[in-house]
Amino acid sequence: MTFATLGGHETPRIEMAAAVGATHLRPNGLVSLISACFVVASSCASLHPDARLLGVHPLDEKFYAAEVIKCRDGSKSFTKDHLNDDFCDCIDGTDEPGTSACPAAKFYCRNVGSTPKFIYSSRVNDYFCDCCDGSDEYDGRLKCPNTCIMGGNVEYKAENYAAKTTILGVGNKEPKNGTNLDEMIQKLKGTPFSSHA
Repeated sequence: MTFATLGGHETPRIEMAAAVGATHLRPNGLVSLISACFVVASSCASLHPDARLLGVHPLDEKFYAAEVIKCRDGSKSFTKDHLNDDFCDCIDGTDEPGTSACPAAKFYCRNVGSTPKFIYSSRVNDYFCDCCDGSDEYDGRLKCPNTCIMGGNVEYKAENYAAKTTILGVGNKEPKNGTNLDEMIQKLKGTPFSSHA
């Protein structure tokens, strides 16, 4: 068994390799791994600059900017550190827009590339992708693909596609030369078509 030094401590190379998922640990590889972790963490943080504002509509972000925030129903106030802490302080759910702690709360799906919407906060982290951007399943137990542009966008819905193709003249029209579909299929197969059979 060989030993390597990590953080000033000698550690068996096998344990370190298992910890980082490699069979051979090289100093360059460890630095690269740590760098990659920082890049991923910083890019995730840039998706939403303040994770406490998860589930908050952009127009409501100013409402949540104060250090002491009043429940929308006026019943009480809470400090900013109680926002999205997974404990329901306000009966109306004002303090938990991004968790499922309050039954009355609503979670805002940004759905960039599609139509934004509110969902009941009870659907947050419930192992079902309710938002097409996957933002409602943020705890990491379920990886939701971002399907906003693939099918959630108004531009790409089937009924809109059919309407656009009809407008553009590529809908379900019969060929203009008078041939019908059966004749076209027979021509492709190479057998003569007889409509007198």
